[in-house]
Amino acid sequence: MVIYVNTHAILDARRARARAAAAQGAPLEASQGPRVIIVGPSDSGKSTLCKMLLSWAAKQGWKPTYVDLDIGQGSITIPGCISATPIEKPIDIVDGIPLEMPLAYFYGHPSPSVSPDVYRALMKELAQTLDKQFSGNSESRAAGMIINTMGWVENLGLELLHNSIEIFKANVILVLGQEKLWKILKDATKNKPGIDVVKLHKSEGVVPRNPKYRQKTRSFRIKEYFYGIANDLAPHSNVVNFSDVSVYKIGSHQAPKSALPIGAEPVADPTRLIAVNISTDMVHTVLAVSYAKEPDEIISSNVAGFIHVTDVDIQRKKLTYIAPCPGDLPSKLLIASSLTWYEA
Repeated sequence: MVIYVNTHAILDARRARARAAAAQGAPLEASQGPRVIIVGPSDSGKSTLCKMLLSWAAKQGWKPTYVDLDIGQGSITIPGCISATPIEKPIDIVDGIPLEMPLAYFYGHPSPSVSPDVYRALMKELAQTLDKQFSGNSESRAAGMIINTMGWVENLGLELLHNSIEIFKANVILVLGQEKLWKILKDATKNKPGIDVVKLHKSEGVVPRNPKYRQKTRSFRIKEYFYGIANDLAPHSNVVNFSDVSVYKIGSHQAPKSALPIGAEPVADPTRLIAVNISTDMVHTVLAVSYAKEPDEIISSNVAGFIHVTDVDIQRKKLTYIAPCPGDLPSKLLIASSLTWYEA
């Protein structure tokens, strides 16, 4: 715990220097506060450390941005999202992350292996949006980011970790609980000035979670979205005609290069938009409601929220769903997913 407090103190000093630089009219790079990415294997305490550093910064009067890239669990909104939100007060153990204008881009699966190119594309969209916000707000820029990541740190997972460090321009990498990963990232950034790679012990009291427990946690997070943390909310059931909405999925699962003929390269666009016919297969799945005005804007647009499909009547061409609030959907453009939730 002491090393975590010391880490916070160092980050706080960097924020103060960035604020002072902004006050003196320094360029954006000089007035950028710490962009901290926390990495490590599963069950090393990454999300716990994120919440500690965010809460301590908020207590000091900062408003850091929390970025969550862990689509398997989802601590800002439901799983399957790459999201961010400013944190202006300490995080409550019961109430969780206080949400103020969260940004969420919907990937729609609990693992990036389904479509890593889409995962990268959505990270880039979120990073670009945050960069635009920071460029016009010196306080947010000085407060910086705390970035939570997945626990997949080998093969494709490691590749995506390198991508996330580059895309979000991280200048502090905190490595929890794995010497090997620390050495890999230290070597990868040795020729990149301005990036500190710091090895920390994993959080005390971390309990390993098996796949069944993780699935249960995902279901709980989806339920929490519709019913609230204390089960004190009542979602609203609505019915729409098939013709009133359009459902799309982003990208498709591609065969690995090893499965292709020698010398052949994949020709399909892995981030292309595919229209999805409404069918009974959608029952119990979660759909995202996009802010996009046109289908080709879906991948570059964040989402307004989510609905849960409870029934599909093929004969009458009606889709029944629950939503957190009454009224019409803010958009007719919906994004399909592989996320399912069976309401008890």
